[in-house]
Amino acid sequence: MRPTIDESTKPRKLLDRVRDALRTKHYAYRTEESYVQWIRRFIPFHNKRHPSEMGEAEVEAFLTHLAVQGKVAASTQNQALSALFFLYRYVLKQPLAESIEAVRAKQSKHLPTVLTVDEVQRLLQCLEGTHQLLAKLLYGSGMRVKEGLRLRVKDIDFGQSQIIVRDAKRNRDRITKPSLV
Repeated sequence: MRPTIDESTKPRKLLDRVRDALRTKHYAYRTEESYVQWIRRFIPFHNKRHPSEMGEAEVEAFLTHLAVQGKVAASTQNQALSALFFLYRYVLKQPLAESIEAVRAKQSKHLPTVLTVDEVQRLLQCLEGTHQLLAKLLYGSGMRVKEGLRLRVKDIDFGQSQIIVRDAKRNRDRITKPSLV
């Protein structure tokens, strides 16, 4: 007969503990996905050593590798650093020193491409139906795509010409006043 293991006494896997901590702190689902992915990349980089056996030197080596060999953007490297800070501070309870001396990725020198008002209007005319309505709403209100997709009729206040965006970033509600396109 096989002995039974009580699930409550069985130690939880590291990534499950990371997910639990992120959910307890009400982090966004996309942040959870991203942080777990970075931790998954960090562990094999150091030959599958457990993160509790590592520290600042290994984090610096990983971040330097991302910048030099991986040629990642500065924001990508910062995201990886945030994921590892979270892991060590809230899951392993071994906070890292704030001064990680890794080679920093270079900031992008490219300016974003911005469409002119005329280009936006021509683009919107190419869309139709629900897609056009959503695109106009996002453009005129400054809402994020997920916010627009979650929008409900009761969130639109025609009398005040405003939209209530519920559970936006950091689980905060906000009000946006769309401009006419």
